[in-house]
Amino acid sequence: MEGRGVAAGKRTAADLGAFICFEDEAGQGLRPPKGRTWAPRGARPVVHVRGRGSGRVNIASVLCFRPGDRPRLLYRLHVYRGRRGEPKTFGWQAYRDLIISAHQQLGAPLVWCWDNLNVHLAQELADFAAGNKDWLRVFQMPAYAPELNPAEGVWSLLKRAIANFYAADLDALVRIVKRKLKKIQYRPHLITGCLTSTGLTIEPV
Repeated sequence: MEGRGVAAGKRTAADLGAFICFEDEAGQGLRPPKGRTWAPRGARPVVHVRGRGSGRVNIASVLCFRPGDRPRLLYRLHVYRGRRGEPKTFGWQAYRDLIISAHQQLGAPLVWCWDNLNVHLAQELADFAAGNKDWLRVFQMPAYAPELNPAEGVWSLLKRAIANFYAADLDALVRIVKRKLKKIQYRPHLITGCLTSTGLTIEPV
């Protein structure tokens, strides 16, 4: 059953002729996700990686859908290098800039759906949405329902693509993450599959 926020967002997107955009974020350190691989019988494969405390790459991804249009994946990265005083992840300004960038790239109104992360609820973002209501509507996803967010599927695809991958440093990790996300961007069927896995549909009303 769809959450009320998602259903309301779909109706609003149809009324505005807007893209409905699902945002989510995740992080990846130098320790790669585990995945199945080949090895001689009895010889367990070992991937040597750098220890903890080496920073991480945070990724905010946005899946954008509108009936009759190709689905899109947009993303932004934040690299945390573990330095004193350095922000560990995205601040409200980065999310504001991501919304603006999506609006400019898509050239259409947006219905923006995301979870209840504290920074998403920042007053500055609420004020920004209120000041741009001619092209922006923001909806909170139902609490504890990540299965309703198609952007979650991006993490599954990305982790599968970089399983057991050794990155010498954060710069190398950034390059491989960008390369894998770009491959998803050019495969609309993968983006559509992320939506299908939620049980949601984006159809004309």
